[in-house]
Amino acid sequence: MSSPVPPDIVEIERALSRVAHMLTRFRQHDRTVVAAGVPVDRAAVPLLRALAENEGPMRPGELAVRLAVEAPHVTRQVQRLERAGYLERVPDPDDRRCRRVRLSGSGLAAVESIRASGRRWITGALAEWSPAERERLAGLVNRMVDDFEAHSGNADTPEAGTPDAGVTGAGSPAAAASGHAGSGRS
Repeated sequence: MSSPVPPDIVEIERALSRVAHMLTRFRQHDRTVVAAGVPVDRAAVPLLRALAENEGPMRPGELAVRLAVEAPHVTRQVQRLERAGYLERVPDPDDRRCRRVRLSGSGLAAVESIRASGRRWITGALAEWSPAERERLAGLVNRMVDDFEAHSGNADTPEAGTPDAGVTGAGSPAAAASGHAGSGRS
C-alpha cells in the first residue's frame, strides 16, 4: 500500500502541469517566437537556445543528449536551421571526419529576439508582482530545476517517466519562458 501524498506535493505537481501545458501550447509560441519575428517552429527553439548557451560549436549528438531527444530529431532541425541561415557547420577540431554546428550571426540575433520577446511577455504577466516577489520566484524555480536535475541522476537528460522529465532541461517550458535552465544562467 502506498503512503499518502502530501498536499503540497500534489499542488506543486498540479501547478507544474498547468505551467507546462500553458507554455507549450501553440498560442504561447505565437506570443513569443513568432512575435519576435523569427519564423521557426517550436522544436527549433530549444536547439537554438542550447547553442547560444554553449561555449562553442557542438556536435549534433551532443545537442541530442543535452536536449534529451533522439539524434535524428536534431539532425532534421540542424538541416532546417542551416538552410534558414541560423546555423553554420564548422570543422570539428577533435575529429576531422566530423562537423560541429554553431549559431550564425542571424542565429544569434534570432535567439536574442526570442529571449527579448519572452521576457516582455513574462514582464507583462508578472506586472503586478513586486521585484522582491519576482526575485524570490526566480530563486525558487532555479533551485527546483537544479534539484530535479540532481534527482534525475543526470543534469542533461532527465529520466523518462520521472516528474521532472517534462519540466526541466533546455527544451523545457521553464527554459522556453526564461531563456535558460538551471541556476541563473542566461
